[in-house]
Amino acid sequence: MTPRDQQRSALSVHRAFVVHFALDERRTRRRFSGRAEHLSSGDNIHFSSLKELLAFIAARLEALPGGQAMR
Repeated sequence: MTPRDQQRSALSVHRAFVVHFALDERRTRRRFSGRAEHLSSGDNIHFSSLKELLAFIAARLEALPGGQAMR
C-alpha cells in the first residue's frame, strides 16, 4: 500500500473551502452563521444565513478559470 501522502487526491484545492459554524444558544430557531474561507484564494466571509454561505461558495466556484465550477 502507498502511504497516504504519496497518493494523488481526486479533490481539487481550487474547490476547497473551510466552513466554521458559530453557535448561538440564545436563538430558538436554527440559524446558519459563521465564517467560510476559500482555500486557494484566501477569500473569506462572515455569513449569517445559509443563503449567504451558498452565494459565497457559488461565486468563488464560478470565478474559476475553464469552467471548473461545474466539474
